[in-house]
Amino acid sequence: MCLAIPGKVLSIDTSVQPTMGVVSFGGVEKRVCLEWTQDVALGDYVIVHVGFAISKMDEEEALETLKLIAEIDSGWDEQNPPAEVK
Repeated sequence: MCLAIPGKVLSIDTSVQPTMGVVSFGGVEKRVCLEWTQDVALGDYVIVHVGFAISKMDEEEALETLKLIAEIDSGWDEQNPPAEVK
């Protein structure tokens, strides 16, 4: 199973090959390859999988997705995981 997370592009470095950038995932900043996405600009949201931005995402949809992820995380009790995880 794959999981891709939306993040906000904070910086873009075109002086290196492939093009890299810093992307924020709810305050956690990671260096990400932006080479595969076209026309990415500062402030855009991208879907990132294993360190590669694989597509741009609408800001409203990205924020809703991040909200849902936060809700899932806040409901997770490490002592009592959901039955399907046990």
